Amino acid sequence: MTPQARTTGSEWLSRAGLRPTRQRVALAALLVGDGRDRHVTAESLFADVRTHGERVSLATVYNTLRAFCDAGLMQEITVDGTKSYFDTNTHDHPHFFWEDDRELTDAPEDELEIARLPKAPAGAEVAKVDVVIRLRRK
Repeated sequence: MTPQARTTGSEWLSRAGLRPTRQRVALAALLVGDGRDRHVTAESLFADVRTHGERVSLATVYNTLRAFCDAGLMQEITVDGTKSYFDTNTHDHPHFFWEDDRELTDAPEDELEIARLPKAPAGAEVAKVDVVIRLRRK
């Protein structure tokens, strides 16, 4: 992990008002240190951080990802109601879920058209629409 990646991660945390602990900076550097958006699971991020020689528990990774989501730095996308993916791209956009690889990627948002949504039940409002398009290789 480069010093520049750590600096970028620290600045990302600071913009959200999060205290830059050693663990948070290490995770943030892996997530945004190169300026590209990421889709990760807690387990994949845990493996990545361990590969870079950092000592962070899996529980800390889960808790930190939740803190990043709560601070608006990431969004959580749930697939199958059981597996959570975390995306550093926080604006609304569709995703492809590759069933064979269990990987989540961005789908082209300019190709998505939602013509109409069902009306929300009385006393409720639509908070967000998540679009996950499931793919499998031929």
